[in-house]
Amino acid sequence: MRMYDIIMKKRKGYELSKEEIDFFVNGFTKGEIPDYQVSALLMTLFFNEMSKSETANLTMSMVNSGDVIDLSKIKGIKVDKHSTGGVGDKTSICLTPLVASLGIPVAKMSGRGLGHTGGTIDKLESFNGFSVELTEEQFINNVNNINIAIMGQSGNLVPADKKLYALRDVTATVDNTALIASSIMSKKLASGADAIVLDVKVGDGAFMKTAKAAEELASEMVSIGKEVGRKTVAVISDMDQPLGFAIGNILEVKEAIELLKGNGPKDLLELTLTLGGNMLLCAEKVSSLEEGKALLKENISNGKGLEKLKEFIKAQGGDVSPIDNPELFLVAKYIIPVTAENDGYITKINTEAMGLIAMELGAGRATKDSIIDLTVGIVLNKKRGDKVNKGDVIAYIHSNKEDNNKIEMKIKENIMISAEFNDNIPLIYNVIS
Repeated sequence: MRMYDIIMKKRKGYELSKEEIDFFVNGFTKGEIPDYQVSALLMTLFFNEMSKSETANLTMSMVNSGDVIDLSKIKGIKVDKHSTGGVGDKTSICLTPLVASLGIPVAKMSGRGLGHTGGTIDKLESFNGFSVELTEEQFINNVNNINIAIMGQSGNLVPADKKLYALRDVTATVDNTALIASSIMSKKLASGADAIVLDVKVGDGAFMKTAKAAEELASEMVSIGKEVGRKTVAVISDMDQPLGFAIGNILEVKEAIELLKGNGPKDLLELTLTLGGNMLLCAEKVSSLEEGKALLKENISNGKGLEKLKEFIKAQGGDVSPIDNPELFLVAKYIIPVTAENDGYITKINTEAMGLIAMELGAGRATKDSIIDLTVGIVLNKKRGDKVNKGDVIAYIHSNKEDNNKIEMKIKENIMISAEFNDNIPLIYNVIS
């Protein structure tokens, strides 16, 4: 078998076999096939649509290029959740313990953030002493004992995806639905879960800017799951404004805790219930989404979700005292109110810009080596559709910098206030299963 023949075959529009895909993925991962030939193939895959079986075969080839986590020793149906990312997306912090509190094993592999704010692991490290450096045995024991564990991704998990993504990044082949879907799903499948619930974000603060693009990606990922025999559900949710009010690591953790205490923002609650309800459906705990939502609400009301969060944080070495006493969390040196300059309604929050402002404060990573400041960020005081009067506080800056005038101006420029509001953007666009 020759790489030249595989490139030529796909260039002519023919479907690649599993063996041909395995050949190029394995050869590239091992350094036996040069970048220039894989770049040529990526470009042909970009312009000539991949079939469902090609996409599934590419995904599984990447899965099998490195370690695959064996969760067979965990009792029950293991359910994982993945978000395509957004601004203020702290859902995993409240969702995973809430689902685990209903007896569903949640065995989650997470990464660190690169961009607006930290990833789930960075946020969890807001709890002093919390560690994701678990052995596979510890990980499995924690899930069997308390139904939840979150660990960092193995260094050798899906190495083919890391190499292919780096090449796609410099050859203008990133924004291809099949390649994006196979990249995301390869990591989820290698993590060993029996079922996967995907939160596919759409809007200004998401990778997918339109509902059509988000639906295509969601459908592609669900199709991959079906092809390889994993239950997969995709929820398409709004990211045309930040999720909840808080943007920044400790600020988001506090908001997630408030949700488990029954005081969370409406949009964060509704998304948590929708994702959680689908996780319960996948785990065969309930027979309808509404039944699942009702059980989750009950475990917010009776405090079992909050208790499970404490149990989870403690099991991984974290100090749980800030859960009951949030004032024990570290705080930024300066908290500066940002006020409205005119009367009206908030009609638009430029979500991506707000994420970048939070990163400028130190809440995210511009590069892999950047050090995150867990205390900083933005807390919105108003959301899309809210009425404001001139002088009302629309947001708070949490900063460790003395001069925040430019940050304040940027926030004002990116929260639009108009005389009327008639937008009807939904929180949940669609659920594909």
